[in-house]
Amino acid sequence: MKNKGVQKRTLAAGEVAVKVLVVMIAVCIVTVFAGSALAVPSGKTVEWSTPAGKVIFDGKVHADKGLKCSDCHTKIFKMKKGADQMTMAEINKGKFCGECHNGEKAFKTDDAANCSRCHKK
Repeated sequence: MKNKGVQKRTLAAGEVAVKVLVVMIAVCIVTVFAGSALAVPSGKTVEWSTPAGKVIFDGKVHADKGLKCSDCHTKIFKMKKGADQMTMAEINKGKFCGECHNGEKAFKTDDAANCSRCHKK
């Protein structure tokens, strides 16, 4: 009789371990997909206001040039809207958009002729 009670407790502990494992796997899956849920979906844009006018980021424009989301996220930008606080001074020093918009890979951001390519009045 004692053995049955011990086996029952061991089985209950095993069931708890399985449930904990299932919950941990579910949390991992949600965490992995949460990042992509925060990304700009196809056909959508991200907009923010700046002193020079509203900036509209359209991932499709960059994708059409052969870039992938992972080229910038999370190497240059965080995967959450508003998480990166950018300034033109930082961009012109090669941070954020300036990683590519440096006059070599893409149009240069510190050329006044290019302001309207991002900033809309």
